[in-house]
Amino acid sequence: MIGKALGIGVAVALAMGAAPVCAQVQTGGPPAVAGAKAVRIERIKVHAPSIVGNLEGEAADRDVLVVLPPSYGSAPARRYPVVYALHGYSIGAEQWTGEIHVPRTVENAFATGAREMILVLPDSKTVHNGSMYSGSMTTGDFETFIARDLVAYIDGHYRTIARRESRGLAGHSMGGYGTSRIGMKHADMFGALYMMSPCCLSPRDPAQVDPAALKGLEAVKKPADSAGLPFLLRAQLASAAAWSPNPKKPPLYLDLPVKDGVVQPDVLAKWAANAPLAFVDQYVGNLRRYRAIAIDVGDKDGLKGDAQALHDVLDRYGIANSFDIYEGDHTSRVAWRFQDQLIPFFSDHLDFATAK
Repeated sequence: MIGKALGIGVAVALAMGAAPVCAQVQTGGPPAVAGAKAVRIERIKVHAPSIVGNLEGEAADRDVLVVLPPSYGSAPARRYPVVYALHGYSIGAEQWTGEIHVPRTVENAFATGAREMILVLPDSKTVHNGSMYSGSMTTGDFETFIARDLVAYIDGHYRTIARRESRGLAGHSMGGYGTSRIGMKHADMFGALYMMSPCCLSPRDPAQVDPAALKGLEAVKKPADSAGLPFLLRAQLASAAAWSPNPKKPPLYLDLPVKDGVVQPDVLAKWAANAPLAFVDQYVGNLRRYRAIAIDVGDKDGLKGDAQALHDVLDRYGIANSFDIYEGDHTSRVAWRFQDQLIPFFSDHLDFATAK
């Protein structure tokens, strides 16, 4: 069984139903709403001090898409809440807009009653196809990039309502993982969270790792070699770069969960320490600060169980949250969910008042 063989990193692949996966999944999307007003998309570079000096050579100047609402150009005194929307593993921000059919879904949401807001879609793709929105000497600190560097830049360059109650954080798959991780640790920066089919929530124990399944990683001698790996194995490198970095082990600067055919429990312990279901109890106080928290997942998605488990933990602590299992797999309804659920959620729960 693939999931048993590869452990926690495979949650990224299970997000796609453990099927062969290319960089971008073709998803259906809703038709345009008649009379919807156009948004404007700006493509910018944001310098991330938190990523400077990483051992993997990831660019510290990150691509970011900023979606400005229809009234932004015509109402120069108006300020807006901001939603930061995080993409999943193996794609970047541009591909993410295709999967969620931006700008159409944003324009439709505004046309059907959602209040106008700014959306920010940062690119966190790496040499191994995903940062896991974590902090590591190997990849750089993508957690701080999202929670601090990016927020500071957007507040400094756009007409935002620059306080936590007016900022939302959302993401799908690896982005849902990032939303859970960053949301738990940085409640001083965001006021509402929406996790779409979050991956990588639960830890795995050493008994769930099959050394033979990871044998293909032995052929990787330099970071660029990972481009030729199958999806599942490349996800292991991304997980290791994020969660078990090793600055004394060039050229990959990471420790893998298997060495010389033997499972490495100390490495898996580091991976487990990055699993939200393992550390959520430490952040209950932070989670209570949120105005609203939402989780959704498809009924045919292999990540359904972990999403349910996170919901159950929040319920156990009396932390208000909504949880929805909808008809679909990991990607089949994501554009509709983004339009009909996610944007209206933030419209309802972010603070749109500009005077305090």
